Amino acid sequence: MTSVPSASYSITVRLEVPAGGRAVSELTAAVEHAGGTITALDVTASGHERLRIDVTCAATDTAHADRLVEVLRQVAGVAIHKVSDRTFLMHLGGKIEMQAKHPIRNRDDLSMIYTPGVARVSMAIAANPDDARRLTIKRNSVAVVSDGSAVLGLGNIGPHAALPVMEGKAALFKRFAGIDAWPLCLDTQDVDTIVEVVRSIAPGFAGINLEDISAPRCFEVERRLRDLLDIPVFHDDQHGTAIVVLAALTNALRIVGKDMAHVRIVMSGAGAAGSAILRLLLAAGAKDVLVADIDGVIHAGREGLSPELRWIAENTNHARFVGDLHGAVVGADVFVGVSAPNVLAGADVATMNKGAIVFALANPDPEVDPAEAREHASVVATGRSDYPNQINNVLAFPGVFRGLLDAQSHHVDESMLLAAAQAIANVVTEEQLNANYVIPSVFHPDVHGAVAAAVRDAVAASGR
Repeated sequence: MTSVPSASYSITVRLEVPAGGRAVSELTAAVEHAGGTITALDVTASGHERLRIDVTCAATDTAHADRLVEVLRQVAGVAIHKVSDRTFLMHLGGKIEMQAKHPIRNRDDLSMIYTPGVARVSMAIAANPDDARRLTIKRNSVAVVSDGSAVLGLGNIGPHAALPVMEGKAALFKRFAGIDAWPLCLDTQDVDTIVEVVRSIAPGFAGINLEDISAPRCFEVERRLRDLLDIPVFHDDQHGTAIVVLAALTNALRIVGKDMAHVRIVMSGAGAAGSAILRLLLAAGAKDVLVADIDGVIHAGREGLSPELRWIAENTNHARFVGDLHGAVVGADVFVGVSAPNVLAGADVATMNKGAIVFALANPDPEVDPAEAREHASVVATGRSDYPNQINNVLAFPGVFRGLLDAQSHHVDESMLLAAAQAIANVVTEEQLNANYVIPSVFHPDVHGAVAAAVRDAVAASGR
């Protein structure tokens, strides 16, 4: 699969060139010939003999960025001074900070924000703990909790390496929903310890967002915390993905004129995301679903099933199909992949029903090349930002938590997830709907507010 230059691999090269001649134009030609894209070319100093220029260009990966520097170095008269990775620059010192809402200008301010005035507020909360939501940051705070065991597609890289991801998540909470989220990366992968730590810090938060905790431990962590806590516990890798997949599938089915209850859905992947997607699709009315993992399609007769896979076997594959993924997709209407790169080829998609829908969500390399899938499928979605129809959790979790916090919900349930999915789907109007636009952009001005309102209504309907 061919990658295209991306801002996530962009660099700024500070260099000097002769003031006259063709050197400047040769910079652009050299980068483009090497497959890069120049996005900015800023002259930062000028003299009679030399120009100092910051050349910003996008590459496809780190090795490609190194090659772009080398081709620039080969331009006659160019002297390379410094190369900056723009993504790393954005992370220097972290991406978030805490700010006080009130100025502390004098002794009066100090005595109210802190001692002695704060003591009266503390005593009021001691007398009525529910006042913590009214008189502290609790009502607008979410803990983003990870043990670093399944970070993005990078695997078990530990709590320190997980911190940039959790910081990013906190930044997205603030940007899209105004929520104060705090990254908490735990130096333990023991389920009992994770549960106890989160239980202990819960009084300071109105919600818990679990992140990048590997399966199957994530299921137990979430289940136990939901039993223990009086605030909503949401595992974004599971439920955020499931919400956006359901929203996109709802609109994709509108395009091909099919109904959820009558389509055959084949899934690849039975981990955290796959299990949650399956449960939400079934709750939304899907009847005919097959799920494949690395050992083939899951069925009731397969030996060695874990409790999670046993549940899948009991609730899917009613025709008791036995075989691999390639056989399962023959005649299917929908494919949803949350597994590994290149498990299918375009020829497999060609065996699906007319009006096929393919969601290949493994990132950065999908389960099937999107270009090949498009030759046979009516609708294709991926997890990548450089293709149409990006399935991105950011569409869901800010609005979901905004709704939960505003409604002071004590839990999150399936009705709220379904409401969130429908709200995202509804943002795409009939006039806008087409095969390349089944899901709105995360920057759509209406999407997060629509999700929040739908979740608030669902909380109210559930009695909190």
